[in-house]
Amino acid sequence: MCGIVGYIGKSQAAPILLDGLSKLEYRGYDSAGIAVYDGEHIRGQKSIGRLKALSELTHDGATMPGTAGIGHTRWATHGAPSNENAHPHFNEDETIAVVHNGIIENYLKLKKKLAEKEYHFVSDTDTEVVAHLLDYYYKGNPIEAITKVMHRVEGSYALGIMFREHPGIVYAVRKDSPLIVGHGKDGNLIASDVPAVLKYTRNVYFIQNEEIAVLSEDSITFYNVDGEEIQKESSAIDWDINAAEKAGYEHFMLKEMYEQPKTVRDTLNPRIRDGAVVIEELGMTDEEISQIRKIHIVACGSAYHTGVTAKYVFEGMARIPVEVDLASEFRYRNPILQEQDLVIIISQSGETADSLAALREAKRKGVKTLGIVNVVGSSIAREADKVMYTWAGPEIAVATTKAYSAQLVAEYLLAIKFAQVRGEITETEVRAYLKDLQKLPEQIEMLLSNKERIQHFANRYVSARDVFFVGRGIDYAISMEGSLKLKEISYIHSEAYAAGELKHGTISLIEEGTLVAAVLTQEDLYKKTISNIVELTSRGAFVLAVTNAGNTEIEKAADYVIYIPQTNRWFTNSLAIIPLQLFSYYVSVGRGCDVDKPRNLAKSVTVE
Repeated sequence: MCGIVGYIGKSQAAPILLDGLSKLEYRGYDSAGIAVYDGEHIRGQKSIGRLKALSELTHDGATMPGTAGIGHTRWATHGAPSNENAHPHFNEDETIAVVHNGIIENYLKLKKKLAEKEYHFVSDTDTEVVAHLLDYYYKGNPIEAITKVMHRVEGSYALGIMFREHPGIVYAVRKDSPLIVGHGKDGNLIASDVPAVLKYTRNVYFIQNEEIAVLSEDSITFYNVDGEEIQKESSAIDWDINAAEKAGYEHFMLKEMYEQPKTVRDTLNPRIRDGAVVIEELGMTDEEISQIRKIHIVACGSAYHTGVTAKYVFEGMARIPVEVDLASEFRYRNPILQEQDLVIIISQSGETADSLAALREAKRKGVKTLGIVNVVGSSIAREADKVMYTWAGPEIAVATTKAYSAQLVAEYLLAIKFAQVRGEITETEVRAYLKDLQKLPEQIEMLLSNKERIQHFANRYVSARDVFFVGRGIDYAISMEGSLKLKEISYIHSEAYAAGELKHGTISLIEEGTLVAAVLTQEDLYKKTISNIVELTSRGAFVLAVTNAGNTEIEKAADYVIYIPQTNRWFTNSLAIIPLQLFSYYVSVGRGCDVDKPRNLAKSVTVE
């Protein structure tokens, strides 16, 4: 959940480490540190708080000379944020330095064993155990020591390692936590994610589970867990480097909201040809699609919310039964999976630990799997039987916006494809659906252009204590995402409820002046949801309604109305979510919150 950067080459390492870590700040962290070999020793420097403090402490790296080093931004799991708990961690004589993402599940057992052998610990972390364990096994051969550690530790890890006795080398190890290797002209790098290396190279290797990378100034060698050399092919990253920069916007989140029209176009256009849906990378035959008995959609957070919408779309359009599960619950309920089922795993990063575990559970049971991911070469993309990419480009803000929109349209396309193949919709209906989909980017642009009106409304609620979101059907799925956006970046307590459930207890929470956002985009549910709104306003609620253009009847019930353009009922989430994203953003800005890096959250959740 934190960030790793390592460098070995011709340039000074510390400035490159700090620069790379700055590109990973979106992952969430509470402290930072770097270690650099200065020609005699491995020198370390750490600081709690933002990376800026570490940069100031080291004068932007100038006080830490050397051409080999590792760096880290830490999000606390074992031990509170402190200099002692910050990475890198060392063995006792500081000849081995380690940075680590993930969780060592058996660290207490290992720590007890090492303590019995008179190893002393200065932190509360699980990572320090790795440093001492490397020291315990090191007899002059780093690969041998690393493989022994890999055989002993349980859990997830991405490791960057330096040995003072091997000063021209940086070691990288991975199991269930993302790590890449970049091959540059003036040196080689390791990193948790692509943005950290884009400035220096577009040529990267994706380290797979239980692999070791050995980097020198001019070479990269890979080994398996048994210490045997293996061959790997590199991948070219074609992201525009400017996509990982703010480009004049105050926050990445605002920039990424405004990138949603392009994201939707990029995800749609290559898959619409001659009035039909063509998903080449899907690799599923019409026969395979026709034989699907049931779909299980598994995801976390916002991706889960797109899955809830997809359930309505798949069932309504393609007439395939769909179950939607939180990935963290899926494998623990021992799901009933059959040979003709399809499990769809949705993840922006493709590295979400719970989603990856759910994927492996499905594969273990012999069920076909499909990954919908944004990162080429990610774990879910590699391990799923089939993959569909969302071409959103790098998303830096912790609170997703454009990746969410890309996931939605990917699921729409799948539903249309499946419905057509199974004979549930006609060619005329397909063309009508695709016409509506291709209008979405322009309609999203129109909604974004109305930001001042939403900003003005948001300014009235920066001091809100509780906000509730309600809707029915797809509108409930939209409400879930709207609620999550508000709570995760503004820290205002917020809940989403199926509007019909209000009378079963929830309505008791409504007080005079309580803000309720009501979503009404499903025409056949207008009257029922309006009745719910009347129940709310009669108890003192102030109701913000998000509804389709033309639904003027709502003005008699709601206090404030935002209209979205007309589109097919299955696709309304793509439009209704835009004003809710903007509302959450401007409330957060008004409260002085760190919009891009909310407290306690991380972009890529790589621990269970």
